[in-house]
Amino acid sequence: MLRGLYGWVMTQAEGRYALWALAIISFAESSFFPIPPDVMLIPMILAARQRAWLIAGVCTVASVGGGLAGYAIGYYLFDALGRPLLEFYHYLDQFTRFQARYNEWGAWIVAFFGLTPFPYKVITIASGVTELNVITFTIASALSRAARFFLEAVLLWHFGAPIKAFIERRLGLLTFVFFAMLFLGFFLLKFVI
Repeated sequence: MLRGLYGWVMTQAEGRYALWALAIISFAESSFFPIPPDVMLIPMILAARQRAWLIAGVCTVASVGGGLAGYAIGYYLFDALGRPLLEFYHYLDQFTRFQARYNEWGAWIVAFFGLTPFPYKVITIASGVTELNVITFTIASALSRAARFFLEAVLLWHFGAPIKAFIERRLGLLTFVFFAMLFLGFFLLKFVI
């Protein structure tokens, strides 16, 4: 089943609507969707290495746009949903202190987590909730997301055939590692952060 899914994704990665699908997934992942765009970005670049820069660029632009949508979710829905809950539980003062600390380090937080497999939507929504300066947020998002996706593009462009062979030989293990990292990110979000 896993090999069939891999084959299907590789076929879709070469399809005429692949860039649109990547843009939608990348946008959605930055604001509400749980699966990162790498699951489409990697096979797309492996399938069409000559388009690596275009693919990384589309992924970056869509991710930053989705990040702004996540920011808007946090910014506009906090007063309607978040603030009443904080007031009900008498946590508004603690939130105000958290907000000040977050905004003091906000650019670094956005830049760091924009590079990692941590669920980026958490950072985009938190940035809106804490009212991090939107220009700071956008610049940090653009730099970190571009660094992440273009680094992947460079590595896949340069090492394309050997990496593709490695992925195909160890597909089960790599799938396990990917989902373990995804679940670890959600675990950290729920119990640590």
